[in-house]
Amino acid sequence: MRPEERDLAYLWDMREESRQIAAFLTGIPYAKFIENNMIRYAVERSLMIIGEAANHVSDDYQEAHPEIAWRQIIGQRNVLAHEYGQINVDRIWSAAVVSVPLLLRELEKLISD
Repeated sequence: MRPEERDLAYLWDMREESRQIAAFLTGIPYAKFIENNMIRYAVERSLMIIGEAANHVSDDYQEAHPEIAWRQIIGQRNVLAHEYGQINVDRIWSAAVVSVPLLLRELEKLISD
C-alpha cells in the first residue's frame, strides 16, 4: 500500500469514529452523558481510535494539513490510554461536542467517497 493510501485509510477511520461519536450523542444532554458510563466509555473509545489513527498519519500529510489539530488529537488519545485515572469528563464532553464536529467537517473535505 502506498503511503498516501495508508494516510487515506487512517483518515477514513478518523471520520467513521467521528460519525460514531455524533451518533452516540444524538439527543444526549450533558447530564445524561455524565451519569451514563456506557455512553461515556463509547465516546472515550472512539476518541482513542481517532487519536491512534491520527498518530499513524504520515508526518508529511500532517504538515500539509495544519487545519487538523494532530498533536491535540494524539495527546487526548495518550491521556485516555495511559492516564485514565486523570480523565476529565468535561474535557471529553467538550472534545465530543465541539472538537469532533469541527474535525469531521475537515475530514469530509479531505475524503471523497
